[in-house]
Order: sequence, then structure tokens, then C-alpha cells
Amino acid sequence: MLNTPLKVAKKAAKIALGAALIGVVSTSFAMAQDSFDPAKEMATPADTLEYVNINPAVQMAPAYGDRSIGAHGSFGKFPANFETPLHIHTNAYHGIVIKGEMTNPFKGEQNPPILGPGSYWYVPAKMEHATACVSDTPCEFYFYADSAFDFIVVE
Repeated sequence: MLNTPLKVAKKAAKIALGAALIGVVSTSFAMAQDSFDPAKEMATPADTLEYVNINPAVQMAPAYGDRSIGAHGSFGKFPANFETPLHIHTNAYHGIVIKGEMTNPFKGEQNPPILGPGSYWYVPAKMEHATACVSDTPCEFYFYADSAFDFIVVE
């Protein structure tokens, strides 16, 4: 099958998104939450979360830990009608939808369930999938893992 200019542009955009995510995910955030102590109480009001763009479309804010090196909890925001390229993560993670409607289609899955606020998803290590905000309004979610987080685009 021939590559049309549109197909080439879409593939380049996916590669750029993956590279941007890898670069930012591997950057450590120097915040008080990085020194999480399970023996100490902690409360973080939503209006104090510090979101950073990890690429032009996706924003992340740490709740606790450092997602680039180990156990962590992070908040994320996707724009409306946005889907990541097919990708994997070296380690497993859990996600919970806060706002909007999301899907988490695994490789080959034709009709993934629509996940509204309060819905949960789990991605095993090295499982090919995409993550999408399928609503006409932006999506917000929380994800957590016992290990570092990375983003590796599948070609």
C-alpha cells in the first residue's frame, strides 16, 4: 500500500508525540511529593496541582512520587476527541477517569468500553494499547503505579 502525504504526516505526528512523551516522562519533578513518606499524612488541593505539558496535547501533574523513577500517582488531562498512538509501557499502571469519557483500546480491540467518571482501567506491562478522550469535552484522569512510567510508541 502506498503512503499518501496524509499517512506520512499522521505517522510523523505519532512519532513526535511518542518522542515528546518519552522525553518528559523521563524528566524528574522536584516537588515535595517526590519524597513521599507513607507514615506521614498528606493532602493536595486540586487548585495547587502544577500541570505541565508533556507535549502540545497532554498535561500531567504529580500527586505523589516521581513517575520517572518509581512508585507514583499522577493526574492527567487530554483534550476533547484526542487519542494517543498505539504504545506500550515497561511497567503496569492503573487509571481512573475523573471527567469526560475515555477509552483504552488494546491492540485489535474494535469496540472498547466507554469509561465515564469513576471508571477504572488497568494496563499490564508491555500491553499494546491506545488511550483516548472520546468526549466533546476535555478528559481528566488519575493514574498510579508501583514502578516508573514510560511511553513507547509501537510502529
